[in-house]
Amino acid sequence: MSKRIKEITKERYAAVARAIRSNRAGSCCATGGCCGPRSYTPEETAGLPQDLALASLGCGNPTTPADLKEGEVVLDLGCGAGLDVLLSAKRVGPKGKVYGLDMTDEMLTLAKEYQQRTGLSNVEFLRGEMEDIPLPDNYVDVIISNCVINLVPDKMRVFREAFRILKPGGRLAVSDMILLRPVPEHLRHDVELWTSCIAGALIEEEYRSMLEAAGFVDVEVRTAQTLGSENLLDGLSSVELVERVMPYVDNLARGFVRARKP
Repeated sequence: MSKRIKEITKERYAAVARAIRSNRAGSCCATGGCCGPRSYTPEETAGLPQDLALASLGCGNPTTPADLKEGEVVLDLGCGAGLDVLLSAKRVGPKGKVYGLDMTDEMLTLAKEYQQRTGLSNVEFLRGEMEDIPLPDNYVDVIISNCVINLVPDKMRVFREAFRILKPGGRLAVSDMILLRPVPEHLRHDVELWTSCIAGALIEEEYRSMLEAAGFVDVEVRTAQTLGSENLLDGLSSVELVERVMPYVDNLARGFVRARKP
């Protein structure tokens, strides 16, 4: 099942990238799933292409809790169209560096186009998977991610990789979907619900315990708000699937996760 989830996730977000490039879709709201209220202020996105903010597929803004500083090295896991990468690049300045990692070629092509339009040179996009990050040990100061870790079947491997590449004292700052209460196993095994940022979400306690098992300290998991049926159910393929999910729409919330490598 894990391989199938990854293949379908890749296909889905490749299609989203193609749709954005052809102006047929402007956000994850157009495709259903994890989309929540916009989390970026006009001041934050000033100087970036206007359509880049609309192309964001996230559920929050991890650059805010990351507390980025000038000169830091940052990695965005599952960077998508590159909004958080470019926001981070502005914050760390020319002495810093920001990497964006994504497994979908179409998304990386889109992200590089936006980078060229901004003229930011302290950015590099990498093709790869979060379970096997193509960067050396103890290399980055901060890891961010926006509504992507929930899509990965082997989250423990992601957390171990994140721990490996962070410098001692390095920080993890993630926006992600968080389950407030468990959902039935038959929903957790539905591939479409995985790619819609629903079935793969972790319960708060799971998130915390897995990060601690990977070696992180000062772990904080904070939920912001539930999304409700309008955001979660739009775009699901069948009425039957919507009816199965409907009783659990209040179980899922946007959240922020922070942790530190000792």
